[in-house]
Amino acid sequence: MININLTSVSNLPKLNKLRKLELSDNRISGGLEVLAERTPNLTHLNLSGNKIKDINTLEPLKKLPNLHSLDLFNCEVTMLIKYRESVFTLLPQLTYLDGFDADDEEAPDSDPEADGEGLEDEYENGEEGEEEDDEEEEDDLDEEVIDDEEDEDDDLEGEEEEDGVDDEEDEEEDGEDDEEDEAEDDLPRGEKRKRNLEDEGEEDPEEEEDDEDD
Repeated sequence: MININLTSVSNLPKLNKLRKLELSDNRISGGLEVLAERTPNLTHLNLSGNKIKDINTLEPLKKLPNLHSLDLFNCEVTMLIKYRESVFTLLPQLTYLDGFDADDEEAPDSDPEADGEGLEDEYENGEEGEEEDDEEEEDDLDEEVIDDEEDEDDDLEGEEEEDGVDDEEDEEEDGEDDEEDEAEDDLPRGEKRKRNLEDEGEEDPEEEEDDEDD
């Protein structure tokens, strides 16, 4: 929240996991107790370019046990005599003030913890876990599709076998009819006619004439 004309941080939401907060180039002059209440895990705080005038304004920051880097560049408080010694005494948890430690050793260019590298790793691990879950779900779906296809193939094979049996039965019946027809064709003409009449339940006319003559 750099250079947005902030005069207070009273509307800051509760951000328990926040580690680095940039508030430079605003008009904040006090009310820092809100930071201790709503951002309890801050490690880096930049208040440079604000309206902070005295050391006592920084006292609420004592309740930020993890705070080890504080920037107050271009604040009036930096003009006070023994400013650095006073701030390090007030906030013993601090390692760096305005980019230097108590021995005037410069802070490293970047801090992995403050830059959120650990959080990025957690995020990437979470993404990898989601991808593995998606791959497992896709594998399960593929197996279900394969099982359904195998079931359909089995059903088709069963239907084909049934059709084959029915065709064989039809062929056997046709063969029997053909054999009967051939057997009838081999009979003498009179026998064949007699047999047909018997099948129809009629008597042979020649036999009737013989009965009449008798």
